[in-house]
Amino acid sequence: MEGRENERFAFKRRIFWLYLCAFILIVGGVTGWILSKDGIPEGVNYSQITDDNGVALHVLQTEPSSISLKSINDNVVQSETNGINGGFFWENQLLSIAVMDGMPANGSPKEYGSGWYNVKYDRGTIVYDRVTRMLDVQRAASVDDLQMTDATKFWAQGGVSMNIKDDSGWYNVAVKEERLPFPGDERLRSAMAYDNFGQIYLIVTSTKCTAEQFRTAIKRNVAVGNLNEAIFLDGDGSSQLLAGNIQLKGDSRKVLQMIMVNGQ
Repeated sequence: MEGRENERFAFKRRIFWLYLCAFILIVGGVTGWILSKDGIPEGVNYSQITDDNGVALHVLQTEPSSISLKSINDNVVQSETNGINGGFFWENQLLSIAVMDGMPANGSPKEYGSGWYNVKYDRGTIVYDRVTRMLDVQRAASVDDLQMTDATKFWAQGGVSMNIKDDSGWYNVAVKEERLPFPGDERLRSAMAYDNFGQIYLIVTSTKCTAEQFRTAIKRNVAVGNLNEAIFLDGDGSSQLLAGNIQLKGDSRKVLQMIMVNGQ
């Protein structure tokens, strides 16, 4: 009798654990919080690369459909959301375009500081067209200048053009025309890039470097042979990344907007 009781108990315990595992998978799939063992969303790859020039790159690779642009007014690490910092800002006003499906991240369409404008300058903006599934960099002063198939089916993140394929002219465009801040200073830096296959790369340094050193490190190590284009994002203490257990806080300041990766 005792042996049969033990067998029945063991059977019930196995059934309990099977139901529990099924519940976790179903609920996790519905809520979108199934993560890898390192806390990074499924469909998102993290890598860390140090270039010969000493610049350490932390890279999140994902699909454009996994990107969300959100106003957080917090440090990226403290937000507990995987991703990196976004574009330039001042206090509670976004100075770079940050728009999803016609809605700016920090306010209403055409409102100053909402993310509708690249304030003061036509600046490099990565645009993802959800209809054609194409990526490109467009120099624009506002969302009104951008080209897309459907004004309710796209996202656009502003920064400063990196002109990956123009080694002789990139500096003039980035610094003299688009006014990249402090290009010659050694500072923390961040960027957004994409390759010829339509993959997105979110890149943050954990070492201080000049804009040229940062650009060189990206060209030599990210999507080697297939890198298409990139933009500089906000930098220095605003260069922040959260990738599961990997945390880069910059100087611990709050940023107004971030680029989230949601996984697949």
